[in-house]
Amino acid sequence: MLMPSIFGESLIDEFFDDFARPVKSVARVSAPTPTVMRTDVKESEAGYELDIDLPGYKKEDVQAQLKDGYLTITATTAKNADQKDENGKYIRRERYSGTCSRSFYVGDDIRQEDIKAKFEDGILKIGVPKKKEQPEMEENKFITIEG
Repeated sequence: MLMPSIFGESLIDEFFDDFARPVKSVARVSAPTPTVMRTDVKESEAGYELDIDLPGYKKEDVQAQLKDGYLTITATTAKNADQKDENGKYIRRERYSGTCSRSFYVGDDIRQEDIKAKFEDGILKIGVPKKKEQPEMEENKFITIEG
């Protein structure tokens, strides 16, 4: 009997497989899950360096926008792998189109011209300067005394 499963297999089969091979369940849980836009963030004295993995994307597919203190990176792709035989009948048709994005809060003091970006070998490198700390002027607050 086949049972629906969110894991793509029968839940009963997975239940019994775990008794026979307990290592399988541990490997399934501890295996890293693939994610989109894996990012390394490195802090330096001048600011932050972000290295965002975008394999398979071209520079034209990637857009960076600064709005309300958030730096948003958006990548869009459309791939088509149509194949035909000699008679022009489709043997296989595969298409993919999609958009992924990720946002980072960089602060309200950062301006667009302060951020530097470079796309090279499927990696988007972004330099964001640190906010310049403005010394706060201590303000004396007095309480009104009625008399």
